[in-house]
Amino acid sequence: MKLRFPMAVVAAMTFFAGTGTPLSAEETASPGHVTNLSTPAKVPVQFAAPAEIVQDIAAAKPAVAIDPDSDFATLDAAVAAQTSTIDDAELNCLAIGVYYESKGEPLAGQLAVADVILNRTTSGRFPASVCGVLTQRGQFSFVKGGRLPDVDTSRAAWKTAVAIARIATQDLWDSPAEGALFFHARRVSPKWSRTRVASLGNHIFYR
Repeated sequence: MKLRFPMAVVAAMTFFAGTGTPLSAEETASPGHVTNLSTPAKVPVQFAAPAEIVQDIAAAKPAVAIDPDSDFATLDAAVAAQTSTIDDAELNCLAIGVYYESKGEPLAGQLAVADVILNRTTSGRFPASVCGVLTQRGQFSFVKGGRLPDVDTSRAAWKTAVAIARIATQDLWDSPAEGALFFHARRVSPKWSRTRVASLGNHIFYR
C-alpha cells in the first residue's frame, strides 16, 4: 500500500530538513561584530648581531727586581750625573768628610769612606748624625777643636766629594766596602783585630 502525501506536506518537510545545515562563521556572528579567523602573517624577527667590543688588556709583566746600580753604567757616570748644590747640613758634612779623608782617591775609595761615615750613624756605637760622627773627639784628624774646616768649593775635588756624598746618601751605587765602620791609610799598621772588608786605593777598610 503506497502512502501518498500532499505536496504541501512534502514541501514543509523539505523546508524543515534544510534547517539542519550548519551556518557559516559569518552567519553565526552577532550583528555589528565581525570575527577575523584568518591566521596572522608570520613576520620574521631580525636580531642585530651584538657589537664586538675590543678592549686592549696590557699583558701582565713579571715583577723585576730593581738593581740600584741599573741607572748608571759606571760609578764615573753616576758621579757625572750629580749636581754640586748643597741644600742639607748632613750632606754638607758628609761631603767635607769625603773631601778631607779621600780626595784624590779612586771614586770607589771615596764612596767607601762615605759609607763608613753613614754606617756609623746607624751602628749604635757612634753619634747618630753625620756631623756628629765627624766631630766626635779623636776620630778624624782633619777635625780641630770639634769644628769642621772650611772648603774651597770651587775645586773640582769638592764637586766630586759632593757627588759621592749624594750617591752614598741615596744608595745609588753598591758600597765597595759593605758594612765597614773603620779604615786607615796603608802607611800605618794599627794593631786591630777587626775583620778586613776591602782595600781601595790608599785605604784599608774594616768592620
